[in-house]
Amino acid sequence: MASLREQVLRSKSVQEMAAETGADTGRSELKRTIGLWSLSAIGIGGTIGTGIFFILSQAVPMAGPAVIWSFVIAGVVAGLTAICYAELAGAVPVAGSSYSYAYATLGELTALAVGACLLLEWGVAGAAVAVGWSEYVNQFLDNVFGFQLPEALSNAPEQGGIFNLPAVILIVMCALLLMRGVSESAKTNAIMVVIKIAVLIMFIVIGVTGWDSANLTPFAADGLSGVTSAAGLIFFSYIGLDAVSTAGEEVRNPRRNLPLAILIALVIVTSLYVLVSLVAVAAQPAAEFDGQEAGLAQILEDIVGSEWPGTVIAAGAIISIFSVTLIVIYGQTRILFAMARDGMLPEIFHRVNPRTLTPVPNTIIVAVVIGILAGLIPINFLAEMTSIGTLVAFLVVSIGVMVLRQTHPDLPRGFKVPLYPVTPILSIAGCIWIIQDLRAITIWVFLIWVTVALVWYAVYGFRHSHLGRHEHVGLIHDEDPAP
Repeated sequence: MASLREQVLRSKSVQEMAAETGADTGRSELKRTIGLWSLSAIGIGGTIGTGIFFILSQAVPMAGPAVIWSFVIAGVVAGLTAICYAELAGAVPVAGSSYSYAYATLGELTALAVGACLLLEWGVAGAAVAVGWSEYVNQFLDNVFGFQLPEALSNAPEQGGIFNLPAVILIVMCALLLMRGVSESAKTNAIMVVIKIAVLIMFIVIGVTGWDSANLTPFAADGLSGVTSAAGLIFFSYIGLDAVSTAGEEVRNPRRNLPLAILIALVIVTSLYVLVSLVAVAAQPAAEFDGQEAGLAQILEDIVGSEWPGTVIAAGAIISIFSVTLIVIYGQTRILFAMARDGMLPEIFHRVNPRTLTPVPNTIIVAVVIGILAGLIPINFLAEMTSIGTLVAFLVVSIGVMVLRQTHPDLPRGFKVPLYPVTPILSIAGCIWIIQDLRAITIWVFLIWVTVALVWYAVYGFRHSHLGRHEHVGLIHDEDPAP
């Protein structure tokens, strides 16, 4: 009989995952309808949003104009990890993202802990971006109709409100769209991605006309610590790169398209983030960012002396953050789906609607939980909690690349990490560097969350694990699979 140590470290073979999810045959429980552009749009749509439209106002007071370097640092660390994601996504093209990668490389117990990080990352991120959405809704309503929603219904209790109703409405709309089908959701997201990119380019073009070099001094009043602290807050806005890998079972030609989409999204997102942050801090004194709502909209209004550019930015932000929320809820449901299929969670998260081939009960549960968080908790704490979950998941992916290179050197890979093993080692170091600058309360809450997850594994996951019970989940085969 296997020892306890062997049981908790048991791993799921890459070959079994590929067979179970139809990575090479096109047959899976979920419908394969997503092409390369739609997949890249998932990465872009899940990344460009609250991080640039709202968190800039939170990060500039920490780092000053040096917030530009905060975006660069977060982008470099995210970029190193995205390259690692690209290799694993091509080698293990399944739903579940780094949870599935950990299961294949580091064992069941580690996978469960990583799954908990992902649930924290995606669940809290969904709430965070929805909270940011309500501020731009108010800005848009004020500019166009001359009124705003009451503070009691558009802010969390800590911010003087009762309940953030717009945030909850957004989550409900996204959940309903996802339950209709992934193809419809992907097409809608792709349209919103084009709009948000156009809006940010408009901000850059108009914002440059308000450039004032005096606003860039003092450049880093709080030194390196301010820059890295802001990078930790900003990091959650790179979560969308992870979203690409959660779509592994709904992508056509996953071994090719998953790595390509991750790299395309990384280049577009990082370029826009750095350019927008540079123009923003050069156009407005750093002191004015503190507590500023709908910041990008207000910057353009001040430059032009008219409300119309701010209205366009606010409308773009509304569309942009809708897109992010859609992708975040999508990613959360697919991770829960993969964990339930392995027996780590109750079967309800694995149930698929036979008509739409989407996990409807799963989506409803996720929407309810995220809605409660968005209605009651302010965005700054939500952003930090998302960042630490993302960082730990990214760290595990980088370790997983090195483990898989050793255990499965001949495994087909659609992409290989360049400068191996330097790239994954730098990714690990970067993640640890940012984590240690997060607030103590954030780290303690995270440790408590992981402890709860390990207790769950002891009382439920260990006994229900399909791998441990030598069970195999049957596949629902499409009669006419997507080409």
